[in-house]
Amino acid sequence: MNYTRHDLIQVEATMNQMRNGIYHLARFMNKNGVTDINERLRRMGRNMGRTIYNYWKSIEVVTLSNVKDVMTTIYQKILGSSVTTEINESEKKIITTDYKCAVCKYKYDDVDVSGCEIIMGMVTEIVNQINKASNNQSAIFLELLNVKESKALGHKKCMIEYRYKVGGN
Repeated sequence: MNYTRHDLIQVEATMNQMRNGIYHLARFMNKNGVTDINERLRRMGRNMGRTIYNYWKSIEVVTLSNVKDVMTTIYQKILGSSVTTEINESEKKIITTDYKCAVCKYKYDDVDVSGCEIIMGMVTEIVNQINKASNNQSAIFLELLNVKESKALGHKKCMIEYRYKVGGN
């Protein structure tokens, strides 16, 4: 069966295939001397986020008051995962923690990159696209910060840190 991009948002995609593809790609890039694998994965995630936004928008505006719910919805609907989200207002950070990350299920001894790099790029882009369209002064815009922990790197959970700005992008 041929799926359109819209169809893929509506059905449960096979995360095993995506996970395997990410790590095969990382191995291939590493073997061929690519040094900016993390940045390339983040760029892939941002591209995915822009595409997903064209077919699925969960809310009209993302603010500090609803960002936890928005993050939960994005992870549940797109990745079939569940996260906890913390806001550190003094450092202007949003931290998501996922104990059952769909793309970092196992530790990979031969890969030193995390599939969470793609997730970070995708989530950032979805939130930023929603808020660009909203033109709301309370809207937050996310910046890629880092993958603090990853199951693919041997940690017990995946933890992603985003930096945020309120208003204007």
